[in-house]
Amino acid sequence: MKTTPENAAASWFEAPLGGRVLREERALARVALDDVFGFELLQIGSWGPARHLLEGARTQHATLLAPQRGPGVTLCAPLTSLPFPADSIDAIFLPHTLELVEDPYAVLREAERVLCAEGCLMICGFNPWSGWGVRRRCGQLLRRPAFPPGTRRLLTERRLRDWVALLDFEVADVYGYLGSLPVAGRRWLDGTSHEYRRRPALTTGGYLLKARKRVQTLTLVRPRRRALKRVLVPASEPTSKVGP
Repeated sequence: MKTTPENAAASWFEAPLGGRVLREERALARVALDDVFGFELLQIGSWGPARHLLEGARTQHATLLAPQRGPGVTLCAPLTSLPFPADSIDAIFLPHTLELVEDPYAVLREAERVLCAEGCLMICGFNPWSGWGVRRRCGQLLRRPAFPPGTRRLLTERRLRDWVALLDFEVADVYGYLGSLPVAGRRWLDGTSHEYRRRPALTTGGYLLKARKRVQTLTLVRPRRRALKRVLVPASEPTSKVGP
């Protein structure tokens, strides 16, 4: 059977290292979604098994949108042209989606368009400055398949912060997860949970950035009233002369 990117990714997720990523992200998604409410949660792009990242959703509905059909996919559409009106989605989850597409900023801009005011945006990414990024670069030098499978590029947290700031988002939190080295140790195979917290870039292999869409309020500016100009009329000089 011919090896495709989809088959390579599926095989990687079934391996110990890919399984470690899925377990951590599944647990982390539950933490990040705990205070996300509303009517609709939209996951843009498939990552791993069908809907494992949406299990902790507390919204009334959760939709998985992807460009191609697949397990658990609710809706198929281009990621840069979402079939939703502006300001209609309460929360959006991008699990490594920006690392898998050709134009990540265009996808992010489209996500901003459909997200409602004060809506929540969550983005998962691998840290290019960690051992995960080093392994990826070594594989590129040796002309090996992309690591992790299917990724086109890895985005730094700083660049992502700059992008969301340009689109009027305010970063609410950043969760660090995965160790700095891409290995599947016993700690990650026994399902032991641990606290997700902010960690230095060199000590975390992945991050989940959580941001809120700012509300732009309009300030009513009243027109300034023109001040009435005072006309000074010179007074006539007093005189004691009477008559001609």
